[in-house]
Amino acid sequence: MVKKIEELNKKLKDYSAVEILKYFLNEYKNEAALSSSFGAEDQVLTHMMLNLDKDANIFTLDTGRLPYETYSVMDNTNLKYNIKVNVFFPKSEDVEELYKKQGINGFYESIDNRKSCCNVRKIEPLKRALKPLKIWITGLRAAQSVTRVEMPLVEWDDNFQVIKVNPLISWSEDDVWDFIKENKVPYNKLHDKGYPSIGCAPCTRAVKEGEDIRSGRWWWENPEHKECGLHAK
Repeated sequence: MVKKIEELNKKLKDYSAVEILKYFLNEYKNEAALSSSFGAEDQVLTHMMLNLDKDANIFTLDTGRLPYETYSVMDNTNLKYNIKVNVFFPKSEDVEELYKKQGINGFYESIDNRKSCCNVRKIEPLKRALKPLKIWITGLRAAQSVTRVEMPLVEWDDNFQVIKVNPLISWSEDDVWDFIKENKVPYNKLHDKGYPSIGCAPCTRAVKEGEDIRSGRWWWENPEHKECGLHAK
């Protein structure tokens, strides 16, 4: 697998994001999918993928604690592109057990509690979503945080046993917003209110100008801890 990843990175290093998506959609069909949180980068990729293939595989995780604005852009996306993004929910029995153990907002109390919540609401549903796939497409960019600086275009994700592809890895924030404006792509209105990175409502807040764009996620933790396990190295 290491050799295959190296070959893919070498082959695709000069490809545009659209060309990268086209390659994987042609090679893997519905075994390649985008996991979308309806953030700006994911909306860019959604637009690109659906222009390449109107039946492209796109899914999201509904944790049960998303902001209203996220549901709004989900609806706008479905309407604009005439699709229904596939939705994966946490298992109800797991959420009930989590509540019994830590209450409704126990994730604020410790990193272990927060990771337990992420595991129930995000990791377990993601495992189900990725199980039939060979290619996991993400909207990760190297400039988003200190935990993502070294991420390559294509990598093997050992946690989920799948090839992960990051077509926008070298894009800047300006690149993303220029594309959204030029193509009239629906986006989460929280971005206009100082939210560059948007997750669950209780774990996301606006950031001040000049702050790291991921500083509004799990703001009570140190930067090196600010991954939920979806994109852990």
